[in-house]
Amino acid sequence: MTRKILVTNALPYANGDIHLGHLVGYVQADVWVRYQRMCGHTVHYVCADDTHGTPVMLRAEKEGITPEALIARVQQEHARDFANFLVAFDHYHSTHSEENRFFAEDIYRKLKAAGLIEAREIEQFYDPVKGMFLPDRFIKGECPRCGAPDQYGDNCEACGAAYSPTELKNPYSAVSGAKPVLKKSEHYFFKLSDPRCVEFLRRWTRGTNARGEPHLSLEAANKIREWLGEEGENRLSDWDITRDAPYFGFEIPDAPGKYFYVWLDAPIGYLASFLALAKRRGDIDVAEYIDARRAAEAGTEMVHFIGKDILYFHALFWPAMLHFSGYRTPTREYVNGFLTVDGAKMSKSRGTFITARSWLEHGLDPEWLRYYFATKSNGTFEDLDLSFDDLIAKVNSDLVGKYVNIASRTARFIADRFEGRLGPVDAAALAPFKTAHRDERLHRAFEDADYGRALREAMALADAANHYINEHKPWELAKSGEPERLQRVCSTALTMFRDLTRILKPVLPRTAARVERFLAIEPLCWGEDWAPLPAGHRIEAYEHLLTRIERKAIDALIEANREALAPVAPAPKPAEAKPEATAPITLEQFLGVDLRVARVIAAEPVEGADKLLRLLLDAGEREEDGSAKVRQVFAGIKSAYDPAALVGRLVVLVANLAPRKMKFGLSEGMVLAASDPSGTHPGIYLVSPDEGATPGMRIK
Repeated sequence: MTRKILVTNALPYANGDIHLGHLVGYVQADVWVRYQRMCGHTVHYVCADDTHGTPVMLRAEKEGITPEALIARVQQEHARDFANFLVAFDHYHSTHSEENRFFAEDIYRKLKAAGLIEAREIEQFYDPVKGMFLPDRFIKGECPRCGAPDQYGDNCEACGAAYSPTELKNPYSAVSGAKPVLKKSEHYFFKLSDPRCVEFLRRWTRGTNARGEPHLSLEAANKIREWLGEEGENRLSDWDITRDAPYFGFEIPDAPGKYFYVWLDAPIGYLASFLALAKRRGDIDVAEYIDARRAAEAGTEMVHFIGKDILYFHALFWPAMLHFSGYRTPTREYVNGFLTVDGAKMSKSRGTFITARSWLEHGLDPEWLRYYFATKSNGTFEDLDLSFDDLIAKVNSDLVGKYVNIASRTARFIADRFEGRLGPVDAAALAPFKTAHRDERLHRAFEDADYGRALREAMALADAANHYINEHKPWELAKSGEPERLQRVCSTALTMFRDLTRILKPVLPRTAARVERFLAIEPLCWGEDWAPLPAGHRIEAYEHLLTRIERKAIDALIEANREALAPVAPAPKPAEAKPEATAPITLEQFLGVDLRVARVIAAEPVEGADKLLRLLLDAGEREEDGSAKVRQVFAGIKSAYDPAALVGRLVVLVANLAPRKMKFGLSEGMVLAASDPSGTHPGIYLVSPDEGATPGMRIK
């Protein structure tokens, strides 16, 4: 039976480049879509940029352009990068669109009519320096559950806990670094804690779709159960869907100065992008896919591919919003983990924070990465590790040494000796390939996004094909004057190669298209039967399909992405007779030391260290998402200063001191302090800038 499926990917935020970590989920979704289409199903694959919120507003302000100009530019860059990695969306849209405004307002009004929107006066963090209320993601502090530092105001990336910003310990503004103050404001809430929502979510998160498949994987459902609580419990909190001006987004109907929180209209972008696609094409009945009643009648599906960091929103808020506003809920959600590189978090200093654009600019084949990600995908949200040595080994062994090798070893004999025409085949040798398309394990692996299992099956068939070639030795048949056997062996091997390509096509679409041209065949699909290529069929001249990865190319990529950390010039040795005297230095040596004004946003004693305090400093730097970058510095000033008294104080930071790994953590600089080596005036005295200095100012 032909399926009709709407497939979406999580929306990338319009405030930074697409990097390799992003691509994990997009490659997984694209492989799934291509497989479904090869099976003859109708699939609409859409995505969009997530464009609203404070980070976009602040970045546009910093660049001196409008938010609209910024998101238009970023949208083009994102669409280009996805296309270059062969992620083939039918439509790539923007949440800053009239389609998105329509759905956001419609869902809001229907939830309000259902009694699930409530206005409340709340106390909210306000940045007194910037003069604005702070969104949750622009407040940082220590997690109230596990104590992890530098966590956002809505959830902890260390333990996964969700909470309100006011629960954070030692909060600070990620915009200015200032300590926020509480101010009152009226906000609107989606009543997720309403018994109707809780009862629905218990059913949905544990339920199955019309195909008998769970909406969520077992591990995702178990995680949701932790957030929901057991039967009789209600651990859910109502969701603040309002933000105050200034804010880049959609103003809430009949509520001047109030804007929809970005997380409300972001997933609505799936529906908006689909509607935009339907308008462009003119042959899609949108209601069949998104209206609850019509979708049930039509038997359509809506499938999401998301990262595990947004599971809370997609498995609780999103289905509840849809259900109680009359829209269909997702039929299945695939959840992927994070990307680590060589066992560690992506890092600019190590050169492993790599953008999609950088990968391509260094001449690296996007299909290498697609194949590697697919081999590591197992249908769960385990983190996926990119080991460059493993990547090189897999591509060179599997794709070049096994797969492409089948064609390169046999095609030239057909071209040179038989004018490119195939002959009869060995039917018995083709038996494992002929039945592969009926192998339920293979289909189940693709359906469950367990591509690693599917590709292991594919490589087992590649081994069988190479064993067949080695056993029959076409190069010896060419010498011994056995043309019929030579043609049969090579024709059999090329049929094996075709069927192996069929399995690999969702992962390697560009290579598969080249193979289809080389074999002069129609686009490969999963048909009723994989009949052999017929005798007399003429193929084109073989051209090289894939190249090996050279380690030097990977090394060049890493080096180009390594963020240089300029070391401080060695301090001159004090003269022995007079410790206070130092050898003269040049102006260039002095200018080599980057001294910056920094504000202490948190301070605490270091357990197990008698002299150290751990300081978190704002030096006016920014992360890629526009939030303030926070530096951790260990300072030997515990004997002189109460940690609580340091918070908010301005200090002088040596900003380009090479980071130092200590047993307590990484120290990312040094604060300046004075002391008297003679002991006449004992104590430690922090050096502080004058009143009016702000974080990031250079000291000259």
